[in-house]
Amino acid sequence: MDLLNYEVLEKSGYTGYVLKDAPIKVLQFGEGNFMRAFVDYFFDVANEKAGFNGKVALVQPISQGLTQMINDQEGLYTLYLRGSENGQKVDAKRVISSCACCLNPYDNSDFDKIMAIAESDDLEIVASNTTEAGIAYDPACKFEDKPAASFPGKLTQVLYRRYKAGKKGIVVLSCELIDNNGKELLKCVNQYIDQWQLEDGFKTWVNEENIFCSTLVDRIVPGRIRDNAEVERLEQENKYHDNLIDVGEIFGVWVIEGPDGLEDRLPFKKAGVNVLVVPDVMPYKHRKVRILNGAHTGFVLGAYLAGQDIVRDCMQNDNISGFMNKMLYEEVIPTLDLDKDDLMAFAAAVKDRFNNPFVNHELMSISLNSTSKWKARNMPSFLKYIEINGKLPVCLTMSLAAYIAFYSNDVQELNESGLVCKRPAGNTYVCKDDRWALEFFYAHKDDSEEELVKSVLGNEKMWDQDLNKIEGLTDAVVADLKKIRTEGAEAAYKSCL
Repeated sequence: MDLLNYEVLEKSGYTGYVLKDAPIKVLQFGEGNFMRAFVDYFFDVANEKAGFNGKVALVQPISQGLTQMINDQEGLYTLYLRGSENGQKVDAKRVISSCACCLNPYDNSDFDKIMAIAESDDLEIVASNTTEAGIAYDPACKFEDKPAASFPGKLTQVLYRRYKAGKKGIVVLSCELIDNNGKELLKCVNQYIDQWQLEDGFKTWVNEENIFCSTLVDRIVPGRIRDNAEVERLEQENKYHDNLIDVGEIFGVWVIEGPDGLEDRLPFKKAGVNVLVVPDVMPYKHRKVRILNGAHTGFVLGAYLAGQDIVRDCMQNDNISGFMNKMLYEEVIPTLDLDKDDLMAFAAAVKDRFNNPFVNHELMSISLNSTSKWKARNMPSFLKYIEINGKLPVCLTMSLAAYIAFYSNDVQELNESGLVCKRPAGNTYVCKDDRWALEFFYAHKDDSEEELVKSVLGNEKMWDQDLNKIEGLTDAVVADLKKIRTEGAEAAYKSCL
């Protein structure tokens, strides 16, 4: 089987969109599965639907990466977007041709090519995803390094070369998973400008002529296909060998924070893809955290005690999915500050995403660090609901009881792996969390329901406040915990409907 490249793709009979030659308009730091299934996909559709006519040059952010593999395939790779959409199974194949090449900045020749792109009139955008740790200021970086070790250092080098060439500013789209990623990246660049004593004119140009955008990215990307038999079947269908097959869920949204006019400068609106340019990305982050992530944390712990193992099966259970829907539509959405139709549509997509027939998303993997997750994902909705309505939210209160039940169900031992508990079905499971949280529950393993609930709600290290002070909460959580323990978690969820 021949390795995928443009000649092999043509011989295979592929009839989808392909763009072989176009100027490099995007410099992208990060060549991994996520960026290729997300950012490069959006640019590929923009080439087809909006006439963007631009290629992406990928930059390998560390010394080891995919440069050779990508270049061997002339930047081409096969992307499968899989999932459930409006209740229907979707398995969409697309050969992505938006990537021109991959460059390794730790190779002198490639470093020079990156700097040549920096000086180009064609360059319009820098995109990045260098992991959460990538946006960090490292004072050990020097201006003369080829390249600077940190990503912000490399970007400063690129921008300085562009400035010295007298070129216009660009748009920087930061996709790292931290709050205010664009602002934090600009902060680091300014630190290097000061440390390296670069001229004031450059600092003014960076801050006034370039647009550093904080963005929110949302697409689950499993990446590679692990089933060798499926890989072999796909290659027989495709009539080529592809070392870079990528897989993502069909749902995807990219929210970009930027000024008026940026939407017209970027090619996505015309392409009709799910990319939003907004003045403030934080409401959309709250939407994702409180609806998508909050749904996960809100129902999975009780669902696991009820005998479920993967998310998709929970969506087939009327009591569990009904509990989740009531929690989202009646208790979470009314507390958020976005257009209600938008919030309803996003929540509707959540059930499709959780019902993905291609992903076996294990409840136990979602259960990791549930103490901090419940605080970050569910407690803001919980407190806001009480503030608005003057009463307890039924489902979120039950969710809090389910969290306590999960961490205290027939505790067996505390060992190096975590807190070992026993499920009602008889098998043991391991709660994994911050050590202090596990030690807390182990210390209270013999408490009565009343004692346990009062201790958990009063633990200010967990919640930054004493939740026992919320009128009626202690008694309600005690009653819910007893119901979970005596009638089972599914029956307890059903009682909320």
